[in-house]
Amino acid sequence: MSLLITGASGKLGSQLVKLLPEALTPSHNELNFTHQKEVQRYIQENGVESIIHCGALTSVRHCEANKREAYRVNVLGTKNLLDGLSLSRAYFLYVSTACVFPGDELEKYYTESDLPHPKNYYALTKLLGEFYVTNTQPISTLIVRTNFIEHGKWPYSHAFGDRFANYLYSDQCAERIFNLYEKRVKGLIHVAGDVRRSMYEWAKLEDPDVRNTSLYFYRGPPLTVNMCLGTERIL
Repeated sequence: MSLLITGASGKLGSQLVKLLPEALTPSHNELNFTHQKEVQRYIQENGVESIIHCGALTSVRHCEANKREAYRVNVLGTKNLLDGLSLSRAYFLYVSTACVFPGDELEKYYTESDLPHPKNYYALTKLLGEFYVTNTQPISTLIVRTNFIEHGKWPYSHAFGDRFANYLYSDQCAERIFNLYEKRVKGLIHVAGDVRRSMYEWAKLEDPDVRNTSLYFYRGPPLTVNMCLGTERIL
């Protein structure tokens, strides 16, 4: 069974490739999944029967400023990949985000039964992608909502002390997704860590030079303040 991993050069995708080295990992030039006919041709020519879809535009600011592009990549791109998998034995794993929730309840751990309510356009496109995944037949599908960071130096000089998450590191997240893929788990599941920290506390673990800041000083699209996920599923 041929497996395609989209976004294979990204933070999560590159970790999945280490666990699934036989997977197809085309570059953007080799497969632009916003082009429906190109997707159909690639899937047919390569015998693709499973997809782990990590590819997306994830910058909140970029998506807010470039809504057409964000919709084309995150929503229509997902639909194109789903439409290309016409076999009943096909399997599609969609990587979504904790940011589909509003995050206004600061002590809450959002579970699979909580109602999404995106606060920005990036999160809206990821939720719309979920809708396509949920309503695709006859293939088997799994939506994984998660949140992860990288080991090492924080990518910014500051980190929010009043924005919270129970992150996994990207290699840990990839291992969880790999196990779900191997078992062909279906439906919707939240994948997150056991420890809740502020972004500043997470950043400080591996970058002593990072400085604390507050959302009070932030100017940009609305953000999910509490990104903590819980799960009701027992596997």
